[in-house]
Amino acid sequence: MKPVLGVIAVVIRDSHVLLVQRGKEPNAGKWGFPGGHVELGETALAGALRELHEETTVVGTSPAYLTNVDVIQRDAQGDIQYHFLLAAVCCDYVSGTPLARDDAADARWVPLGQVGALDITENLELVLEQAITLKQRKMDLDPSSY
Repeated sequence: MKPVLGVIAVVIRDSHVLLVQRGKEPNAGKWGFPGGHVELGETALAGALRELHEETTVVGTSPAYLTNVDVIQRDAQGDIQYHFLLAAVCCDYVSGTPLARDDAADARWVPLGQVGALDITENLELVLEQAITLKQRKMDLDPSSY
């Protein structure tokens, strides 16, 4: 078994973050960023925009790398069940109202201050903090763009 390359799309708008409730494993029932597998020949940045739209109907633009996240699940004996390497990508909102599609059970804008009250995926808060920092830096450079 080899690690699988995936992407997560991080979209922040008006002090809210776009999250999906995962409908399938890994992490079924938990809240996380929209995302999925990168397709053959597709860049991670393009994959993040595609997965964002496929799972939520939201359209994004201007993808920028944030970080990488390893998701490794082991069984009771310690054997690896799966290993995903996720490229976390910050995307700007363009249009659309969140609607759960594909393997998302729910999709919604969550106020930044309420994220911690949800049953969230591992590393979500760390990635979110990095996205907030990136957006603040962009605003400092060009306040008219937000």
